Amino acid sequence: GSVACALAPNLLSLILFRGLQGLGGGGIVPLVQATVADAVAPRERGRYQAYIGTVWIAAGTAGPVAGGYIADHMHWSLVFWLNVPLGLAAAFMIYRNLARLPRHDRKHRLDLVGALLMMAAAVSLLLVLTWGGVRFPWISPPIIGLFTVSGLLWLGFTYRLTHADEPFLPLSVLSNPVVRSGTLAASCAMGSQIGLTIFMPLYYENVHGLSASNAGWALIPIAVMTTPGSILSGQVMVRFNHYKWLPMIGLSLATLTHLFLASWPRAPLWVVVAALCVIATGIGTVFSVVTVSIQNAVSRFQVGVATGTLNFFRALLSALVVAIMGALVLGFVGGEGRAVDALAAVGAGGMDLSGAFRWVFVCGGIFTLLALIALVSMEERPLRGRS
Repeated sequence: GSVACALAPNLLSLILFRGLQGLGGGGIVPLVQATVADAVAPRERGRYQAYIGTVWIAAGTAGPVAGGYIADHMHWSLVFWLNVPLGLAAAFMIYRNLARLPRHDRKHRLDLVGALLMMAAAVSLLLVLTWGGVRFPWISPPIIGLFTVSGLLWLGFTYRLTHADEPFLPLSVLSNPVVRSGTLAASCAMGSQIGLTIFMPLYYENVHGLSASNAGWALIPIAVMTTPGSILSGQVMVRFNHYKWLPMIGLSLATLTHLFLASWPRAPLWVVVAALCVIATGIGTVFSVVTVSIQNAVSRFQVGVATGTLNFFRALLSALVVAIMGALVLGFVGGEGRAVDALAAVGAGGMDLSGAFRWVFVCGGIFTLLALIALVSMEERPLRGRS
């Protein structure tokens, strides 16, 4: 996929090859987490999930900066060529170090119909969330049509789940109360964090007058401070039998801090950055606990499916939160269906968006509160012992 992207002759080809690249990349995250689950006992697993999160955050922070520099000063295709030696090195390490893990082979029938239905339903819903209020008004034939198609596809997918011999998402996983509550908690927490990451640059530029580059640098605390929370929660899972208390405290602090920012949207810059550090640390305590709890609640053969389900719905709900926050901002500036023109007018006319961001912070607080409620309802099952 990376080689094809680097050699893409036009934009359409690049988009299609990015889809091919995404098929491989989309499988890496749950596969890595499932591999850790296969090699490490649940009680020890939290610290390894923290390591994964640290690498993810470091790459997510440095990657856009490096990519922008490469695109500006070299050639955009180099971004994709860099993946080739990195991918080959990773494949070599996997072959050398993971070959000794025991194999657990089972015969499976891949439910291609269910997979295609879920993919089509998710894509159409993401188009609604991406185009709604940006390219088309929310109440317009294209958006209503796409939403209807998405609803019908989700109904078809649900029917397929109950009638396929081996459904794409096993009902035993979806009906597991730990999986349901944990997925909802992680999805709401991730949605709040991604929403802030997307819209805080506009906040910094409009409310605090930062340049675009400085606004981008100001996002680093959100990414970096997730790591301490993740590491702390991993240590708690190793040392204590009761492990939900730390993410419950973290989400409570994140919710209160969101509401604090909502009550003072024009707070000094250092106050905003400090508040975002608290939010990021609080949200960071959630992911390791939820991932390990879900893996601990299903059988060995369902760990990969359960982890993939968590990541899928986490990404889907993040898109929903971003769409809601975008609708709040665009509704404030009167940009329904013409987002680019509306935001350009904001930059040219100096419109104060602090009132809009008051509701963006409220929205983030609502979703961290929903994450807290879901986490409280998640059963705290004993973790299996050390490996």
